[in-house]
Formats: sequence, C-alpha cells, structure tokens
Amino acid sequence: MGVTLPPFQHLVDAHWRDVARLAHALAGPVDGDDVAQQAWTQALAAYPRLRSTTNLRGWLLTITHRCAMDAHRHRARRAVPHDDPGRLGEVPTAAAADAALPDTDLWHRVGALPERQREAVVLKYVADLDHPTIAAALGCSPAMSRRLVSDALATLRKDLP
Repeated sequence: MGVTLPPFQHLVDAHWRDVARLAHALAGPVDGDDVAQQAWTQALAAYPRLRSTTNLRGWLLTITHRCAMDAHRHRARRAVPHDDPGRLGEVPTAAAADAALPDTDLWHRVGALPERQREAVVLKYVADLDHPTIAAALGCSPAMSRRLVSDALATLRKDLP
C-alpha cells in the first residue's frame, strides 16, 4: 500500500521560507535564489517516489543543503576573468557579497570554521532547526550535531573580542 502524499503546493506553502532562508545562509546572497530553485526542482522530481511523510521539512532542508554544497563545488570550478593576466593566481574577493551581510567580521569567522561546523551553526541559528533535523541534514547523529555546534561556538567565542 502506497503513502498518500499531500499536494506538492501544500509543501511549498508550508516550507518555502525555510528553504529560501537556508539556501541564502549556505550559498550566500548571490547564489541563494538559484540554490532554492534547484532544491524545489529536485524535490518536485522526487516527490512522487517518497515512501514516508513523517518529516517533509527535514527532507526539503536536506535537499537544500545538498544543492548548496553543489553550488559551492561549482563556484570553485568556475573560471574568473581578469583584466591583468599577472593576477591569475589571486583569489577574488567577495566585497559585494560582504557588504550585504550585517556583521562581516562575524561572517568571515563563521566562514573560516571547518565545513561541518559551519554547516551545523548555519542550520541551528540561521535556519532555526533542532538537533535531530540538523543531524538528518548532515547525515550524523543528534549528539554529533550538538557537538559540531558546540565546537563551532567555542571557536567563535575564543576569536571574538
């Protein structure tokens, strides 16, 4: 016997803010909309094959998290044009993206955290998720998600004045 799924539009209406907020938090202000759109597209494609409706929000946020990681990988491979060929080895700065953030120093410090800690902190404090949902999104246990957040906060507290 199959699972009766609610219409996909009900899922969109209930969770679009969470998906958009997480996409922007993980991918940044430039790629956030694209990541959210990709997540919704992938969710729509997979929706008819779902076997359980117990945690649809967690399922959507996991898809969003994976799309954001794909965007980071894509950005790392993207060619960056330069006017001066002598500067080809330099890493471009993201001054425009930093200007849109409320506290650039804090976001630089969050960005310098190890990847799993950074993801856990963003899921906890930007997406406002609980530890079981964070654990599902990161593919770890709730205890590990608590540890990742705790370690990240300890590092941030140590570095901040």
